[in-house]
Amino acid sequence: MRKSCILMHISSLPSEYGIGKLGKSAYDFVDFLRSAGVKCWQILPLSPTSYGDSPYQSFSVHAGNPYFIDFGILEDDGLLEKHEYASLTWESDPDKVDYSLIYDRCFDVLRVAYSRFKPSRFPEYKKFCDANKSWLEEYALFMALKFRHGGKPWYEWDAPLAMHKTKAITEVKKELKKDIGFYKFNQFQFHRQWKELKKYANDSGIEIIGDIPIYCALDSVEVWSQPKLFWLDKKRRPVCVAGCPPDDFAITGQLWGNPLYDWEYHKKTNYKWWIDRIKSACATYDIVRIDHFRGFESYYAIPYGNKDATVGEWKKGPDYELFRAAEEKLGRLSIIAEDLGFLTPEVHELLAKCGYPGMKVLQFGFSDGKNEYLPHNYTTTNCFAYTGTHDNETLNGWVSSMDKKSLRFAKKYLGVKKKGEIPEAVVRAAWGSIAEVACAQIQDFLDSPKSDRMNTPSTLGSNWQFRTHTEDFTPELAKHIKKLNKLYNR
Repeated sequence: MRKSCILMHISSLPSEYGIGKLGKSAYDFVDFLRSAGVKCWQILPLSPTSYGDSPYQSFSVHAGNPYFIDFGILEDDGLLEKHEYASLTWESDPDKVDYSLIYDRCFDVLRVAYSRFKPSRFPEYKKFCDANKSWLEEYALFMALKFRHGGKPWYEWDAPLAMHKTKAITEVKKELKKDIGFYKFNQFQFHRQWKELKKYANDSGIEIIGDIPIYCALDSVEVWSQPKLFWLDKKRRPVCVAGCPPDDFAITGQLWGNPLYDWEYHKKTNYKWWIDRIKSACATYDIVRIDHFRGFESYYAIPYGNKDATVGEWKKGPDYELFRAAEEKLGRLSIIAEDLGFLTPEVHELLAKCGYPGMKVLQFGFSDGKNEYLPHNYTTTNCFAYTGTHDNETLNGWVSSMDKKSLRFAKKYLGVKKKGEIPEAVVRAAWGSIAEVACAQIQDFLDSPKSDRMNTPSTLGSNWQFRTHTEDFTPELAKHIKKLNKLYNR
């Protein structure tokens, strides 16, 4: 069945409180998608963000971002009074998320709510804690310790805690009981609100496409509490870290800095940790996009401490063995493979064995008629066609930065005469392709400028900040998208 999809993260939803929430505006957006005939809503990882504000660098692979907890729902539960959150300043710019401001305010408000929380009033709280004890206890302890240490990463704590020594952990759990309860409360509220929103979307005929990063952050509960999963030395420092080698887009490569996995250990456990992670993601979302899928075939290892990614080597990953083990345990998986970047015949072979749809990004296509990202070269419907991803420019920004040759080719290919007609024509090209799902960032329907780009890879300081406003989602826009869906049978 041909479908269309809009890519917009929760953080970008309209909100009076500086960042998107899981309350009314999220439900309104689902209503907008339904009225536009859009069947898929794609978001970024729901994980808590750390330094740099990236959802791809998180304190936990299982936890949800407390910033998204809706205060209005907490008020309805009798845990907050409106003046306790509505009277605060949440933004410095209505068009940008100010993460430092939200960090300073959000947890104070949530602590007020926690002070009124009585588990006996919420019987589902115990069920949630029991169902998620495999990760929740360690996560709550980790966050309580970070709070005690002023946000410092775990590897800067005193050695007994940093090395996760049993005696030190047992003692500190007693000391931090109240703070541990607070972080468990946050996760209960997040997952409760997310579950309700997802049900509403599903009942409206809309699937949620979620995103899981391939790697964990160095400053994460997983690396701290389960070091055997990672390629670390005796002092628990990474031996090598993740990234990408130099290419035309980044002359010194991309240094992500995430610790790499000890794949031999994972193999010995029949990939249990990864299978549990995939199972969790499949319960959270309807369809799971796995970021940097090529890293399962081979991954680029950069010596720890290097300043860039110019020096590194490719090492063999678990390949198809991991996904075979996952499907033996979990059944057929609904996964999208992010198969972008440097691809070898071996990566193509892995994708073919898995049978997962890959990605076609039209912004990468306008070089010549042989380019695989142009719709006429798609050889299968088993793919997702994107105008651009969260790592790409808005279509307006992309057009403004095109060189003359690409611009000339794009006009000819898309059958337009004016530069300003290209963005709409690219959307039509994606929608008209044979791809099973056609997807565009919401910015590409809002005619957003270059400054509304969600993320510029390998940069810090101005990413993940894009926001929308209630008035953006007009009946006219819904009608326009619906016509497009009807025209191209989506």
